[in-house]
Amino acid sequence: MDKYICPCAYEYDPAVGDPDNGVPAGTAWEDVPEDWVCPVCGLGKDAFEKV
Repeated sequence: MDKYICPCAYEYDPAVGDPDNGVPAGTAWEDVPEDWVCPVCGLGKDAFEKV
């Protein structure tokens, strides 16, 4: 699965997810909720780029 990176350098890794913010490990980027935001800087999914 592809990883995605935020301009602040936070990297979303589907294998890890973001369990502290309701995204379990194994969640593909396409399945991350649209209202999810970067846990570091608060930017939305649209700010992320595929690594």
